[in-house]
Amino acid sequence: MRYMIIVKASLDSEAGVMPEEQLIAEMAKFHEELAAAGVLLDASGLQASSKGWRIQYSGSKRMLVDGPFTETKELIAGYTLIQVASKAEALEWSKRFPNPAGEGRDCEIEVRQLFELDDFEPSEAVERFRELELSKND
Repeated sequence: MRYMIIVKASLDSEAGVMPEEQLIAEMAKFHEELAAAGVLLDASGLQASSKGWRIQYSGSKRMLVDGPFTETKELIAGYTLIQVASKAEALEWSKRFPNPAGEGRDCEIEVRQLFELDDFEPSEAVERFRELELSKND
């Protein structure tokens, strides 16, 4: 089972304020523990939305919308992707996640399970995705 631990954006992250050294150290230690346990798949911070864009779909039309985006609470500042045996294990790891805002400050992370190909009905399209997954491992 794969889960994404999502770090919500803040006014600081959107302003490009870099995390303090103590927080970087705490995150490094946590991610080292994930790696040692064999559950870490990927992790990264995201640049401010001012450096990004969105594509809005309306029928067959696509419209480019440049950042920044105003609703900070809807933005993501970073993520950690883990693969574990159960929801309970994912919950335990997420409870140990360092506070991304710094200890003692209010903050929230969100954890979401990723779909696996076996969650979908068998089809030609699903098999094409399965082949892509296999080719990544070659």
